[in-house]
Amino acid sequence: MAAKSAKTIFVCRECAYESTKWIGKCPECNAWNSFEETVQKVAPKASPKAGAGLSAGNSGGVVQTYTLREVGTTDDIRYDTGVAELNRVLGGGLVKGSLILLGGEPGIGKSTLLLQICGKFNSSLSILYISGEESLRQIKLRAKRLGVANEKLSLASCNDADTASDTIYAGKPDIVIIDSIQTMHTESANGTSGSISQVRECTNIFMRTAKTLSIPIFLVGHVNKDGGIAGPKVMEHIVDAVLQFEGDKNYTYRILRAIKNRYGSTNEIGVFEMTDAGLKEVPNPSKVMLEGRIQNISGNCVASVMEGSRPLLTEVQALVTKTTANFPARIATGLPFGRLNILLAVLEKRAGLYFSRLDVFVNIIGGIRLDEPAGDLPLAIALISAVYDKPFDTGSDSTMAFGEIGLGGEVRNVPNAVGRIREAARLGFSRCVVPKACLNEKLPGKIEIIPASHISEVLRLFGVK
Repeated sequence: MAAKSAKTIFVCRECAYESTKWIGKCPECNAWNSFEETVQKVAPKASPKAGAGLSAGNSGGVVQTYTLREVGTTDDIRYDTGVAELNRVLGGGLVKGSLILLGGEPGIGKSTLLLQICGKFNSSLSILYISGEESLRQIKLRAKRLGVANEKLSLASCNDADTASDTIYAGKPDIVIIDSIQTMHTESANGTSGSISQVRECTNIFMRTAKTLSIPIFLVGHVNKDGGIAGPKVMEHIVDAVLQFEGDKNYTYRILRAIKNRYGSTNEIGVFEMTDAGLKEVPNPSKVMLEGRIQNISGNCVASVMEGSRPLLTEVQALVTKTTANFPARIATGLPFGRLNILLAVLEKRAGLYFSRLDVFVNIIGGIRLDEPAGDLPLAIALISAVYDKPFDTGSDSTMAFGEIGLGGEVRNVPNAVGRIREAARLGFSRCVVPKACLNEKLPGKIEIIPASHISEVLRLFGVK
């Protein structure tokens, strides 16, 4: 009887967990109805004559090895994309031979960004743009609207990953863009385009191409209903960098964030503004986030959030009203819901404020996520200001705050206090409420520093003893 060359398995589309039978709930990620049937090829067993010491499935070939000293490096290993915000997220530029996955919701601006950088690359670099979704005419019309005119830009419409790889080998361009990986198909895997097996195998094909030819390749990826990149998690493990394009369609601003980056930090973000002429860089996002801010109004405070090495200032708004329901409302936009509940409990226990009969609504302006613990103090200040209906900023004073609040009501220090204060001073702020531990550092002298070691000291700023 001939040995089986393939077997049927079930793979979770959320976390790539494999099972020999269908399961309703994934034991790895707890997702329901996430298993999809796929066919896995079985490698033939190695012949006993292949040689002693060789593992099963090894063809018997020997890989050439090099000492660390023999491996050469060059200073020019990155391409300048011409977009400073993208260079920041990539860690300084586009690395040769890297495979980069760019994900985001439909219409967020993924294809727009990649087509724009085609017009900003060095004119000596040849670029191949392979589209599996749009026709060449559609790409030309979009390039005309964006003002992209690059004589070294070549376009191709293709859905076959093997053909696309052969085209790259034949032309050997300097940079390749695949739009999108979910539309690619290969005969070496079963299933339709976009399935787990197809996406995984097509990604492997382009990974081998990028490494063999030392050509950087961008892969455009769609997202699922939960906001994660569609396809198995193993696809994110294959690539060198995963970039996520975030933003609300109701806002014009987009945030490019690195989820994974083998060649740089994952903390940096790039900020863009969507305009009629495409995406526009926002070099000073703090100023943009604070536009339209109303002073001398209760329930708001400016917070400082660190995104990599860049401090961003954004406004925290809180609204507290008497409830008419049996259960008061708790709505938080732009920050973890659990963090809001913890701060409300701390304010009740340590500051004597009671929210049990009050509806609480919190909003972070500009679409920024306030996930950092440094946002605790400005959030607490906004809530206190809303309860007493007293503005935190009075007259022409502009105040910024940052600090982590513990369960005992203590205000704890956070990293990079100097950078946060310097950014506030640059934008014209006159006061800054900081953890008392920050006084041990050498702080800028152009701004008034108000130290606080406990939440009770913050109450005194509102005249409450």
